[in-house]
Amino acid sequence: MNITIQTHTISLKSKGDCDIINITNKVQDIIEKNNFIEGSALIFIPGSTAGITTIEYEPGLLKDYPNFFEKIIPQNQNYHHDNTWHDGNGHSHVRASLQGASFTVPFKNKSLILGTWQQIIFVDFDNRPRERDIIVQITGKKDLTKF
Repeated sequence: MNITIQTHTISLKSKGDCDIINITNKVQDIIEKNNFIEGSALIFIPGSTAGITTIEYEPGLLKDYPNFFEKIIPQNQNYHHDNTWHDGNGHSHVRASLQGASFTVPFKNKSLILGTWQQIIFVDFDNRPRERDIIVQITGKKDLTKF
């Protein structure tokens, strides 16, 4: 059995301010286009003001999730980070550290193993729009008959 590791990038533009973007199909496309059949996908966001997780990507949660972060880590609070850098995004760093920068999803038969209502999301907590590169590292078996 040959195990292959490949690293790919998903580039996107985000609005900031708890912008939530569904990247499930982009990760699935990487698996399919590179002939992986079984393994795991590590999704990682470099940077300290964004995160990766899974939720049900539906209108109610797209409002509830930012509201949750505003309640536990409000924007209008004084953060020591802001006093150091004067960039006003101290809350973004705290939110991102709580969320986490990576998530791993297994796949089998060329398909991500996710629950019926579960999608992989990128959340940009920064206080401004950004261009982001999300790293997707696939570890797994490939369909060698496709070459």
